[in-house]
Amino acid sequence: MCNLYSLTKSQKAIIELVKAIRDLTGNMPPMPSIFPNGRCPIVRTGEDGVREMVYSRWGWVPPAIPGAKPRNPYLTNIRDTDSRFWLPALKKTSQRCLVPVTAFAEPSYQNGPKAEWVWFSQDDSRPIMFFAGVSKTHEGDRGTKSNPDVGTHTAMAFLTTDASQDVVLIHPDATPALLLSEEDREKWMNAPWEIARDLQKPPPPGALKIVARGSKQDNG
Repeated sequence: MCNLYSLTKSQKAIIELVKAIRDLTGNMPPMPSIFPNGRCPIVRTGEDGVREMVYSRWGWVPPAIPGAKPRNPYLTNIRDTDSRFWLPALKKTSQRCLVPVTAFAEPSYQNGPKAEWVWFSQDDSRPIMFFAGVSKTHEGDRGTKSNPDVGTHTAMAFLTTDASQDVVLIHPDATPALLLSEEDREKWMNAPWEIARDLQKPPPPGALKIVARGSKQDNG
């Protein structure tokens, strides 16, 4: 499960890659660490059919179960794509989104009980990659007790899959489903679910490498 990633490339570079026509993010700074519930950009199809980049919160609010307290405050990753909770959104191209990322981190306990954060990217230059995501709009408070943020929010979560050969020694359970080509990005955004679902697979061997260790920020 990936619960930390970075985005350190410019919004212009993202927009050029995905051919977004509308940018609603304003002056977007580098984001060396993005955590669950944090603000992050996504690329989606607007209500008028125009591809746009907007800010989102990372993580969907879990469904309310009477008498039960949610185990996780936000649902950040999607593994079971047959789930009745996720499937309606996955089937709608209007809810699919691209989540730009330059590196993601997994905790390693190989050197002791304290987690060492290990960062993965395609190479040391950290080219822009994309997670396969879905988004929705909801009402609520996405802030903190000291700084509430009540209102209408866009929220996203992204697909994970089996651990890739490049990540398995650090995190044997899962790897984000990455869209590394324009063909895959367009398929995710436009294809019927019966075709798009095939993108939930590990990246090919050699596609990822370790680019940093230790810090919760990717400063590369």
